[in-house]
Amino acid sequence: MQQRPTPPCAIAIIRGSEDYPNLRGQVRFYQRRHCVLVEATVRGLPKTDTGFFGFHIHAGDRCTGADFADTLGHYNPAESPHPDHAGDLPPLMYCHGDAYLAVATGRFRIGDILGRTVVIHNMPDDFHTQPAGNAGTKIACGVIQRA
Repeated sequence: MQQRPTPPCAIAIIRGSEDYPNLRGQVRFYQRRHCVLVEATVRGLPKTDTGFFGFHIHAGDRCTGADFADTLGHYNPAESPHPDHAGDLPPLMYCHGDAYLAVATGRFRIGDILGRTVVIHNMPDDFHTQPAGNAGTKIACGVIQRA
């Protein structure tokens, strides 16, 4: 894989819900020829039993509403079953409140996700429960914008 370009093509600034005001982060998106590199840096994650957090791109365009309800469901333009949604990403992994993730995906291009939301859930995605992996409450959110 080629080295990531700088700066990113799109970015989402992550902010925690009222229950998690110290949760902050950035998700950067780099368009490559055949895939998108997704790079997330998060701070202030709560300690949980598993240490894993569901991490998805959602179809909604706002981080508002009770429990970020306006983010809607996972970004899934092909109406595929879970975990084959375009917005399904690997989980974040807790490390003393921080998490870092870098993954390449061919499920979408940057133009497909601009204006959509990135969501962190308080539980890990189980990768089989329909419709969205039973990842629990939405605890943080950011809108994806052109960088």
